[in-house]
Amino acid sequence: MATAAQDEVLTPDDRDFVTALASGLEVILAFDEAHPRMTLSEVAARTGMNRARARRFLLTLHALGYVRKQQRVFELAPRVLQLGYAFLSANDYRSVIQQVLEDITEACGESSSLGVLDGDEVIYVARSSSRHRLMAITLSVGTRLPAAHTSMGRVLLAQLPDAELDAWLERAVLEKHTEKTITDKAELRKCILKVRQQGYAIADQELDSGLRSIAVPAFDANGKLLGAINISTNAARVSHETLMDLYLQLLQEKSRLIRTSIS
Repeated sequence: MATAAQDEVLTPDDRDFVTALASGLEVILAFDEAHPRMTLSEVAARTGMNRARARRFLLTLHALGYVRKQQRVFELAPRVLQLGYAFLSANDYRSVIQQVLEDITEACGESSSLGVLDGDEVIYVARSSSRHRLMAITLSVGTRLPAAHTSMGRVLLAQLPDAELDAWLERAVLEKHTEKTITDKAELRKCILKVRQQGYAIADQELDSGLRSIAVPAFDANGKLLGAINISTNAARVSHETLMDLYLQLLQEKSRLIRTSIS
């Protein structure tokens, strides 16, 4: 049995696993851009809980100040931002990363981001936006995108040991977003292994038509993976050759700067 003392990942069946805490966080994560306000029934449906269980967690979060209630509708309260701020505060490299991303945008005129892997998704934890609108959704800190079909996601997946990568692919659900989306797991694995070998990834209109991006990994001075940094652009405006000849060199230069600046 895995225990916290062994520094292993707990499973829901482990006696040290706090189910109530996990369920409370699940309720918080049920709210997103498409579901900013929900009734009790909607929260229950989104989380797979029965109404009584969902009600207890919502009322507890309301008492703690993380949820606001207006008649029958619930929404997240500003205090939830403290959870994200705790992550940013615990990672004192954020100011260096932000400056690097802004320098990238200034150099090439395109948006640049730092993302980390969280399950099947990449989470944007820092971003410098250009004036160009790239997707129908607004990309910002906290945005989640499918790791399988993004350049940052593939860079991060390439850092996984073979056993972890195979386990990830085994459970992954690959949805088709455009005509270019890779949905075959064997093909995706081959693509990720190529990324591991070459040290960068390009995602060309697999997630959104017209969206083209390139990413490289970012490490600190001790070799710890901080995330992936990317440049995202419009395929009609920036060619594949520009990605390779200019943007890749820029990202690699900034990646080296991050490694020498953050310990």
